Amino acid sequence: MGPSKPKSNYFVSDLSLSNSNSHTVEREMAPSSLVRYSRWISRFKFPYSQNNLFPSPPPFSSTTTAGLHNADSVTPGGPPPIRVSLTDSAGRGVFATRKIGAGELIHTAKPLVAHPTLSAVHRVCNFCLGKLRNANAKSEAHRGSFCGEECERHSKVFYDVEMEADWSGYDNYCRGRGLKYPLLVKRLACMVISGAISSDLLDILQPSSLYPHMILEFEEGYSLLRTALAKANITDERMLFLTQEWYNGVLARIRINAFRIELAGGYEDLRSAAAACVEAEAAIGNAVYMLPSFYNHDCDPNTHIIWINNANARLKALRDVEPDEELRICYIDTSMDHGARQSVLSQGFGFICNCVRCSAGD
Repeated sequence: MGPSKPKSNYFVSDLSLSNSNSHTVEREMAPSSLVRYSRWISRFKFPYSQNNLFPSPPPFSSTTTAGLHNADSVTPGGPPPIRVSLTDSAGRGVFATRKIGAGELIHTAKPLVAHPTLSAVHRVCNFCLGKLRNANAKSEAHRGSFCGEECERHSKVFYDVEMEADWSGYDNYCRGRGLKYPLLVKRLACMVISGAISSDLLDILQPSSLYPHMILEFEEGYSLLRTALAKANITDERMLFLTQEWYNGVLARIRINAFRIELAGGYEDLRSAAAACVEAEAAIGNAVYMLPSFYNHDCDPNTHIIWINNANARLKALRDVEPDEELRICYIDTSMDHGARQSVLSQGFGFICNCVRCSAGD
């Protein structure tokens, strides 16, 4: 696969404005009838010092959406049997530190940031994205609900700031264009304003390439976001970080590092979970994680990611994994044929896949 790209704020492509594939990642792809564990993450991992692979944890309670040290949980037997190291050609990757058996839970991960889709905002918890028992579709359009007191308490990292503003214009902008990821940017901005996180929380993640017309679209979103906060009397001092460059850089990272969340209920094996996802309603939200973002792609993966009852991710082995073997997930629908997979990966993620399956033309 292609070499890793260097770290930068974001990449601007000089491709034509008429490029019809430029929104491949921003817009959701059609749902699969088999495996719908698609995820948006860059294949071009940038080199990073092995002594500084991870950022410092965000400055808020470890029981909330925290950084790597407390958001990516140990397994019952101790720390996860994995390490993050540099690969030969793909930047960072996740490797097994011991033999991992098929079906074994490798680790869990809490999101750094999560947000329900606008269509699901009154059906799922505004914090953990778990399904609500008593959904209220008639509640205020901008006000979400919570599944319990714990989630409501943890939501203070963003909720108080969010409730000060009128988001109708911003939501209409997202709804009219079918955009999901600006909602995550809004939530991150509110978390920074509340003092819960640093504005550079996502800087360690690889950004996507941005086409010129995307930049123009981002300008509209940025203007609506800043206007909504200013009208809520959020002072300029509290919004010093909120520049067009920050907005573009964060959205560039979210676009290819965010996971589409579909709950599988009580099923944890791949086939049952896939069948449950097929029968489920549309995705209930999107989330960004730290450690899961370091997993590289393979069209015949040895690991898969699943969500059972909320946005807490579970990564499990699909087959036996040997010590020092790299753990890989599939970013797209594994049932697609070779040509379709290559097209989606090239246009949406910027690389040509040379995995064993693709090399064999399967």
